[in-house]
Amino acid sequence: MGRRADDSDNNHGAEPPSLDHLFDRNVAWAQQKTLDDPTFFVRMAEQQSPRLLWIGCSDSRVTANDVLGLDPGEVFVQRNIANIVHTSDMNLLAVLEFAIEVLHVQHIIVCGHYGCGGIRRALGNERTALVDHWLQPVVMLYRKHRAIFDAIVDPDARIDRMCELNIEMQVRRVAAIPTVENAWLRGQPLRLHGWVYGIQDGLLRNLGPTLASIAERDALPSIDERVRHPVEPTSGVRRHAIEAFATVDIRGECDCEVYGRSKAVGNTSASGTERT
Repeated sequence: MGRRADDSDNNHGAEPPSLDHLFDRNVAWAQQKTLDDPTFFVRMAEQQSPRLLWIGCSDSRVTANDVLGLDPGEVFVQRNIANIVHTSDMNLLAVLEFAIEVLHVQHIIVCGHYGCGGIRRALGNERTALVDHWLQPVVMLYRKHRAIFDAIVDPDARIDRMCELNIEMQVRRVAAIPTVENAWLRGQPLRLHGWVYGIQDGLLRNLGPTLASIAERDALPSIDERVRHPVEPTSGVRRHAIEAFATVDIRGECDCEVYGRSKAVGNTSASGTERT
């Protein structure tokens, strides 16, 4: 893991340190990249053609390409505090229009993360003008269903639950933006996803369902209904486990086509953690 950009003490009021060391690190990175992959920067210089638009949180620990294991150029990214979709946010609307109408992305992923500082702020008592204006949709949802949220005794679990609901709410907002509706009406392939990232384990979890039409959007339960009846997020680990066990028949034999062998699974065991 690389060093922090500034490993010196954070002395408020002191003269900010020089950032020359970042240029040195950039040189080392570029040289190593070229050594490992001589055509890397040649490919990067070509026109980008991502198929994914990632609407995520500004948190410095959650970078789309790293989380997805993809190279630069494969994901178009828009980030803000708590991955909120405001229909008056010209930055987001411009990114969305460019992604759909110019880049022709096929998937839009709204991805938040557990332990989000913006969500923690929205559920707390500290207030300032601009930040809390931005977080207002989350604050209002919390106030509307405060009794349900406050019944979750563990404060971290309460915040994580709101992180999930916030993502579901923002997916619904993206789906209602005219640029997305128009893409669906003209038959452009476009799917919307709501995912949550676990910083504690590095896993993405799908909150579902995937939306690919106005009809599917309109069939969604309301966000208020989701507050009362939450969904269980599904990670890739859990999905693979479900698929694996779905191949086991009542006699305890596995599907040989899946496993490439014929073997009884009588001694197979599985263990999981919360939100696997």
